[in-house]
Amino acid sequence: MAVDVEIYRGSQRFADRAPGRMTWHTLSFGASYDPARIAIGPMVCHDEHLLAAGAGFETHHHADVDIVTWVVSGALRHTDSLGGSSVLGPGTVGVLRAGAGVDHSEIAAAPQTRFVQAWLSSEATGVEYAATPVGPVADSFTEIVRLGGAALSVARLEAGQTVTAPDGELRHLFVATGGLLRNSLAEPLAAGDAYLVRGAGEVTVAAAVPSELVLWQLPA
Repeated sequence: MAVDVEIYRGSQRFADRAPGRMTWHTLSFGASYDPARIAIGPMVCHDEHLLAAGAGFETHHHADVDIVTWVVSGALRHTDSLGGSSVLGPGTVGVLRAGAGVDHSEIAAAPQTRFVQAWLSSEATGVEYAATPVGPVADSFTEIVRLGGAALSVARLEAGQTVTAPDGELRHLFVATGGLLRNSLAEPLAAGDAYLVRGAGEVTVAAAVPSELVLWQLPA
């Protein structure tokens, strides 16, 4: 299968505003529905959130999903019905395996808290939470989470640097900060944009400015 690249523009995401919070949904969520954007493989939700200090999501319920949170700036306090509590800052990834059901909350512990979150459908019944420090992120993709056939990697580039995405049949490459130059595959991207890549083959991108990239490799 040849590499096929589709651009998901940040300006086309579903926006959801509340006091102290701005959320951008890549995929259909709640009242925002697009039959062409229901899921990407097992990914059923891909959101970017910007929170004021003390704002966020009070206690709510999840089941049958694995929720992966990557903080770009600020700090996010997680608490759950398992008794878990942690503050995620840049360089720490949070993984909540909701299994048969769990309640949790997510509240900003610092101003201008920005984070990217994905939900993956899961048949696991066990419930667990882990916050894992990742350490310095390199200018090549560093794998930070693997859940079954899905893997999350992050890279940080300086202006002019290039990076090649690990191979895979289905890849979602999100620009968390910065921007990418035009390349042989597709148009340039800005923060909030993403490439959806179908088909195995090399995908190399170059940063126009200092950039943080979040890559999901997903089972097709």
